[in-house]
Amino acid sequence: MADQLGSYTIRSHGMILARFHMYDWIILLLLAVIDGLLNIIEPFHRFVGKDMMTDLRYPMKGNTVPFWAVPLIGIILPWAIFVGIYFKKKNFYDLHHGILGILYSVLITAVITDAIKDGVGRPRPDFFWRCFPDGNDVYDNITTGVICNGVKSVIKEGHKSFPSGHTSWSFAGLGFLAWYLAGKIMLLIAKRHIAKLCIVFLPLLTAALVAVSRVDDYWHHWQDVFAGGLIGLTVASFCYLQFFPYPFDGDAWWPHAYTVQVAEERNSRNANSYSVRPTEIETVNIPGRGGITLRDTVNDVESGTGSDRRS
Repeated sequence: MADQLGSYTIRSHGMILARFHMYDWIILLLLAVIDGLLNIIEPFHRFVGKDMMTDLRYPMKGNTVPFWAVPLIGIILPWAIFVGIYFKKKNFYDLHHGILGILYSVLITAVITDAIKDGVGRPRPDFFWRCFPDGNDVYDNITTGVICNGVKSVIKEGHKSFPSGHTSWSFAGLGFLAWYLAGKIMLLIAKRHIAKLCIVFLPLLTAALVAVSRVDDYWHHWQDVFAGGLIGLTVASFCYLQFFPYPFDGDAWWPHAYTVQVAEERNSRNANSYSVRPTEIETVNIPGRGGITLRDTVNDVESGTGSDRRS
């Protein structure tokens, strides 16, 4: 593990990291804007025929896990853990890269998920009741396609089944947290207690329960949550390893940037320790030679020649 040479607080290194990662934060804002636009545009309305309604007639239910709770679970909760570790270790590199990494994980996942949602347009399991809220189904006489009479916004949301956004967001945030905790407890280093696996699996279990709730609420098919979990966990892994070492690495506690910074400071201090010692010069009159000469008295003393010349 990299030795901590000095203090790396928000006050001492906050502006340094902010300036260095300025473009990363700008791209992050751009990702948020793109995801907002993907939620505004109309998704592809996949053909839904009369004979398909058997699998799309599940009742409409509310969300066991409301939409506002997903950022709370997948972002705010990990942030609280990052901040707690910061106050204990006083390492702003770790705090900054943890926050930046998890935001990238969630927003990249959100853009991928919503782009696929809009492109696929798969109907949700409760699509029948979104399309025909009064229960009176109407179909085209030729194509047997549905002729919906429901609320437009509800129907629009009904074409966004694949993949599950709740699931992908949860695995993106909590998957990143699982990697982060594995690094902090150095899970894969030899002679570690197997019980520490529970700490790492707890965020993943929470994300899995969110995924299960989406199937139980009839908002998604099982394939939707499976794909959402795979997307979120994959992106989380890439984003974590962009900023932090593998949990089996000797420097797994800290991000790559901090380890590099410590190494540079150590090399700088070692270089400064080899300072050049000033030379003491003495004017000496040499009899019989008609002149004077200069002598390094420090080297003479160390070599013992100075005392010989004076004796």
